[in-house]
Amino acid sequence: MTEEHGPLLVTRPSPEIVVAALHRPHRKNALTEGMFRALADLCAELRVDTSACVLVLTGTGTDFCSGYDLDEAGRIAALPPAELLGLLERQSAAVTGLRDIPQPVLAAVDGVAVGAGLSLALAADLRVVTARARLRASFVNMGLSGGDMGASWLLPRLTGLGFASEMMLTGRFVAADEALDQGLANTVTDPDDLHSTVLDLARRIAAHSPVAVALTKRVLQANADAPSLAVALEREAPLQTVAARSPRIRQAVADFRSSRAAGNTENAPDAAPLTPTTPTEN
Repeated sequence: MTEEHGPLLVTRPSPEIVVAALHRPHRKNALTEGMFRALADLCAELRVDTSACVLVLTGTGTDFCSGYDLDEAGRIAALPPAELLGLLERQSAAVTGLRDIPQPVLAAVDGVAVGAGLSLALAADLRVVTARARLRASFVNMGLSGGDMGASWLLPRLTGLGFASEMMLTGRFVAADEALDQGLANTVTDPDDLHSTVLDLARRIAAHSPVAVALTKRVLQANADAPSLAVALEREAPLQTVAARSPRIRQAVADFRSSRAAGNTENAPDAAPLTPTTPTEN
């Protein structure tokens, strides 16, 4: 079933996976205030939707997002400071919404992810990009500060400060293979395989306990800037206590013992990690 949240198409290929597609293909999914509002509203819904385990964020057509719509940008420049501040806060709500929901967010990026569109991809937990994807922190190209929609905080944590500085100060495009090398992308796939690749990853995540997945997302975010190992361990302990009380862990232990007794460890809880890949050359 497809639901329209204004310029956002929301589908559920399975009960546990939600796919939200930016839906302005005639403008390369350029962002509007209505789109920010729709994203924030969807995140508010997902915070209380215990059946949803993963959110996939993508774009309709052949592009992820070309950034803020320039027609709206002209209007924004003329807003009084108080109204402009309110608009910026609504934009921020979309980014913080993606970061704060318990479900991991997977960005499926085809074509361009530019400016504010890049910021949305950065706010995701994982990024699957196609071989023709091009990513650009284009704020300086528009005469704007690179500190926009969290990009100055999110990008250095993925790529390191040096590469993030180069991206943001030059405003150049980064191709898919470089994005993979720099940690900006987790996986590169063929454009025709983007949908199946990201859904396969979503299913692998959704196969685990929703509580364990949500707590893992939370502790990763909390400890990315932990000042010491001691602080990280202190943050981990209460979350692990919550996870340990879940019935899922007892089932996982029972399954593992059963598999070990049968001499079969392939179906044990610890599955092989996803390996970043690039398209096979034909």
